[in-house]
Amino acid sequence: MAGGWTRDGAVSEQIEASIADELARLKARQGPSGESRTHCAECEEPIPEARRQAIPGVKICVDCAGQRDTRAAPRGGINRRGSKDSQLK
Repeated sequence: MAGGWTRDGAVSEQIEASIADELARLKARQGPSGESRTHCAECEEPIPEARRQAIPGVKICVDCAGQRDTRAAPRGGINRRGSKDSQLK
């Protein structure tokens, strides 16, 4: 059920395309590789064996990884699909 000037299924297609784009971006991220470290590269605390087995090539401990995640740069808010609703902020 599309309204206005859109064809049926246009909104669903746009949502699916956005999800596919995000999944492709996440898959393209370079993960750790190589041999895991026994101690964190940032704080020198020991990295538990379970973490080293779960993430091959891990270099940092859970606490340092959490700090990196919280200070990650926000992505740009560019509307590449031209959705009218997202331009009405």
